[in-house]
Amino acid sequence: MNATTKAAITGSYFDAAAETMPREALAALQFERLRKTLRNAHDNVSLHRRRLDQSGVVPEEVRTLADLRRIPFTYKTDLRDTYPFGMFARSRKDVARIHASSGTTGKATVVGYTKEDIATWAELMARSLHAAGARAGDVIHNAYGYGLFTGGLGAHYGAERLGATVVPMSGGSTERQIALIMDLGATILCATPSYALAMAEVAEQQGIDLRKSQLRVGVFGAEPWSSAMRSEIEERLAVKAIDIYGLSEIMGPGVACECTAQAGLHGWEDHFLFELLDPETQAPVSEGDAGELVITTLTKQALPMLRYRTRDITRLTTAPCECGRTHVRILRITGRSDDMLIIRGVNVYPSQIESVLVGRPMISPHYQLVVERRGTLDDVTIEVEALSDVDQEAFPSISRDIARHIKSMVGITTDVVVKLPGEIPRSQGKAVRVRDLRPKE
Repeated sequence: MNATTKAAITGSYFDAAAETMPREALAALQFERLRKTLRNAHDNVSLHRRRLDQSGVVPEEVRTLADLRRIPFTYKTDLRDTYPFGMFARSRKDVARIHASSGTTGKATVVGYTKEDIATWAELMARSLHAAGARAGDVIHNAYGYGLFTGGLGAHYGAERLGATVVPMSGGSTERQIALIMDLGATILCATPSYALAMAEVAEQQGIDLRKSQLRVGVFGAEPWSSAMRSEIEERLAVKAIDIYGLSEIMGPGVACECTAQAGLHGWEDHFLFELLDPETQAPVSEGDAGELVITTLTKQALPMLRYRTRDITRLTTAPCECGRTHVRILRITGRSDDMLIIRGVNVYPSQIESVLVGRPMISPHYQLVVERRGTLDDVTIEVEALSDVDQEAFPSISRDIARHIKSMVGITTDVVVKLPGEIPRSQGKAVRVRDLRPKE
């Protein structure tokens, strides 16, 4: 690590011992913590105990990290099947906080935290925010939703641990959000990427130029977003757009985060063990190849998760980062294995279509994919929204141009519908990119 790089990451919340640990030492720490996690899961969670016993896995007989492959997977459906507290490794009286999913697609998933879990979460969020460029004394405008969603409180506790000033705005009231960003001198924005663009759009309608605010960094997560959307956000808000990753089943935001090099998310391997597998065969994939991210928690007390199938498709690299951090980097999440569409025989992720749409002339970054079932295949209509200064007579040519580029870059033929400004629904949290009209099975 050269002097310039070292200076760039030293400061109020950089733990050199943990974040630049040699990979051999990191693996030894992971192994020690894995054994403890296995014992916690086996002794205190009946589902884990049954599966480990059936697989012949005794925690003390796990000899190397390679033995991880003997451990059974955990799935999101396990949390639903054992609702509400069946996956907890601590009694309810020892659980300091509970978060839960909305349950809009079925029974909610409930996750729990001990006081120590919350402290660890705050620590990792502070580490993540520091890696993103935030520092003590920054004003962090937190537009992630508060409540049962982990985003708001996760970012909040991490920002306070960092020593920043937090504006706990949550989602909604976009006009007021913009006013507070300008009036309070926010320097860091935490939000979903789609909501950041919605804020930029409303500000422009009000005649407010967010590029002239004091914002310098945006920490965006909770939904997949493309490189094209990153460029759009950086142009319209004049910030460095940093990707952050997390999921409530594992912890919440702060499982991994980009540094200012924007070259992949540093997965905090002293607290999580990451694998990348072929989603169909479950075989490990080579470094640099795409696969499904599987995560094992190493320090969670209330909710230890063993080989959790995230369904997120990505790539991993252990190549050195220019920042000096040694933890594995998770490259951009390109989609989910359960979100993959088969369009006229071609496997497509929504993020592939987004990469073509965002930044195209004459249309806004707001879009939806309407999915219908025709025969045995999925069929998608792409709905995009014209900019306010575009005449409706241009809509047919815009549609043809987009369809041509989708065909060229994604390899599918699809219908494109151009809509008037404001007709695509806006989201104050996670964007609804896919409207699924397929029959429920």
